[in-house]
Amino acid sequence: MRETLTRSLSGLVYILLLIGATLYSLDSFLLLFGLFLVVCTAEFCDLVNLKKPIPIVLAVGGYVLFSYFNTFNTTNDWLLVGATLFVSIKLIIFLFSEKRQKVDKQSKYVYLIGYIVLPFIILTKIPFESTVFNPKILIGIFILIWTNDTFAYIVGKSIGKRKLYEKISPKKTIEGFLGGLIFAVISSIFIALYFIGQPVFIWIILALISGIFGTIGDLIESKFKRIAGVKDSGKIMPGHGGILDRLDSIIFVSPFIFLFYQILNYA
Repeated sequence: MRETLTRSLSGLVYILLLIGATLYSLDSFLLLFGLFLVVCTAEFCDLVNLKKPIPIVLAVGGYVLFSYFNTFNTTNDWLLVGATLFVSIKLIIFLFSEKRQKVDKQSKYVYLIGYIVLPFIILTKIPFESTVFNPKILIGIFILIWTNDTFAYIVGKSIGKRKLYEKISPKKTIEGFLGGLIFAVISSIFIALYFIGQPVFIWIILALISGIFGTIGDLIESKFKRIAGVKDSGKIMPGHGGILDRLDSIIFVSPFIFLFYQILNYA
């Protein structure tokens, strides 16, 4: 009972802080996610056994350069997305690879940049319509991911029988994955109609992207934790683990969502 209460209060503080800072102003949004980036970088370094000073300096420098001084340069945006998607593909191969379990030092830095730093930078670009900051876009995407995660757990626990990827995440089931995806699509309709005011088909596609790639992102972090021999990425959130445990889905999803929006702009 006490553990459940602690977990609930910790989760509530996290959600209120995220939504409050995102809605309050662009500066508070950038500051909060900059802090999240620093914590996630430190947690990832612990997982892969990297010394922290240099990675944190690289993360902060890249974030300030490309997020705070956002010049809306299309070429830079495509380069960022291309580099991140390249690492995302490497991570998917790494997830399903049976050949090796250890990560060499060069790969650690590649993953740090392409799995942590660049996705955070892209994440700060998603809530912009042209050059206008619209925080509801990012909050809507977070709602999709939270809905997917919540109902994947509920459906999986209730009727889940077939394992999704047992050797990496024993509790995840195919039924839970499909249930989370269905409820995310349902919630996307309400988000489009009553929260964002954008075409429904856009948010249904965003729900599918969030559900599919968010699950992959969660599994990838689970593999890093399994290799490191730990349950959580950190202890900063009582009952939940680390910040990376809470943001693993959204940071992996971010380049795919940003790419989708770019395709819409060109269509």
